[in-house]
Amino acid sequence: MKQKFIDAVQKSYAPKGSSIFLGAGMLNNEILPEAKVKLPLKMMNRHGLVTGATGSGKTRTLQLLAEQLSAEGIPVFMPDMKGDLSGMGKAGATNARLEERAAALGIEFKPSYFPLELYSLSGKLGAQMRATVTEFGPVLLSKIMDLNEVQSGVLSVIFKYADDKKLPIVDLNDLKKVLNYLSEGEGAKEIKEDYGKISSVTAGTILRKIVVLEQKGVSQLFGEKSFDIDDLFERVDGRGVISLLNVSDVQHQPAIFSTFMLSLLAELYQQLPEAGDQDKPKLIFFLDEAHLLFKDAPKAFLDQIDQVIRLIRSKGVGIFFCTQLSQDVPANVLSQLGNRIHHVVRAFTPNDVKALRETVNSFPKSEFYDIEKQFTQLGTGQAFITVLNEKGIPTETVATHLAPPVSVMGPMEEKEYDELLSQSDFYKKYQKTIDPESAYELLSKKMKTQEKEEEKEKAKPTTRRSTSRRKEKSALEEIMDSSIGKQVGRSLVRGVFGMLFSKR
Repeated sequence: MKQKFIDAVQKSYAPKGSSIFLGAGMLNNEILPEAKVKLPLKMMNRHGLVTGATGSGKTRTLQLLAEQLSAEGIPVFMPDMKGDLSGMGKAGATNARLEERAAALGIEFKPSYFPLELYSLSGKLGAQMRATVTEFGPVLLSKIMDLNEVQSGVLSVIFKYADDKKLPIVDLNDLKKVLNYLSEGEGAKEIKEDYGKISSVTAGTILRKIVVLEQKGVSQLFGEKSFDIDDLFERVDGRGVISLLNVSDVQHQPAIFSTFMLSLLAELYQQLPEAGDQDKPKLIFFLDEAHLLFKDAPKAFLDQIDQVIRLIRSKGVGIFFCTQLSQDVPANVLSQLGNRIHHVVRAFTPNDVKALRETVNSFPKSEFYDIEKQFTQLGTGQAFITVLNEKGIPTETVATHLAPPVSVMGPMEEKEYDELLSQSDFYKKYQKTIDPESAYELLSKKMKTQEKEEEKEKAKPTTRRSTSRRKEKSALEEIMDSSIGKQVGRSLVRGVFGMLFSKR
């Protein structure tokens, strides 16, 4: 049986091209180094899922994947939930336990470090990551502000108007200005015919939600200079840069950082050219705490996540979700995740038992394991694995003793962290906020122009309306032709999540 198991694993996990070494198969609690488990790089844009109970080793599995991807020259973007992944910038120290694990797998433990870029949503723990409100889009913004269906619809109208009128909504002040303009006075009259009337009650509710966002201290997320997705594709000495988004200081606002990561993913989808099938992906994007994306999410939101995940594969980007249970991910998304690494599942309650059985049923049948029983007996750093081989066929289900990361498994020291930031060109690039001419300034000019026209109308009551309209139009054209420059064009062209698949 042992030899039969080894032969089955070797046959199933035998990629001809480049691959990532995950570990060695186990049978009857014996680690068999000949039964090496590998993940073909060619299949990593078929997406993946890493699950397991707290303390089962998920974070170190993500670290193992990121290290080997970087070594293969593939850039990685991943959130650092607890601030303890920055150690990847330092070579790990050899100790007896790591050497024992490596020896059991039939490999040599070779400490190494990997190139890092540190980012932050607050700007305190890394280079400031920002997006304009236009780039963030109405659907994601609605989720952050917890808007209902009617309020979300009104927000979509605001974005549609701004898009049609070439009004870049850069920050929350711009959004408030457009909302106020369209909900009262001349603005309300202007949009009534083409877009419909905005209720003052709904506008007031949305305005209060915006104020709540500002009070939470997240207004710095919106503005310029917004993050350039090209910066995710850096390489140093042939190694892919690992871009870490440190969210340890905003953990109490999970909806914000998870939604921000999704906005980056949507922008990658819209901006990247078609790549087709390649020998290895252009970028691997990890989404930790994935359940936060889908919790209480409206159907429109889920539908668009589904479409982006389906289509981004052809852009050369792979997405790996990380969460405690596979049930945290909607079925239509789960069906697209071809590579599975499942750590131990605790079955303490009837719901746990049900979730375990559903997870077991998602694995290819195995003649070597009672998978349901084995799942609850996995140790830390062990996982059930099935991936896609180079032909896209699911591999043998294998209980795997995972390889150890070769960099430091923990945070950098504060002094080293600060030194890395001081040497980063991206930290300097995004440090200062830019205040370009945007919707706030443009609408202020327009409103002043309208006031002047009204004063002229009152002074000359016999003036025909057609003349007034011609003057107003020419004034508006003059505003729109002002020196907004490349900034406006870029803000409008870049990804507006929620408008990617919209219909007029």
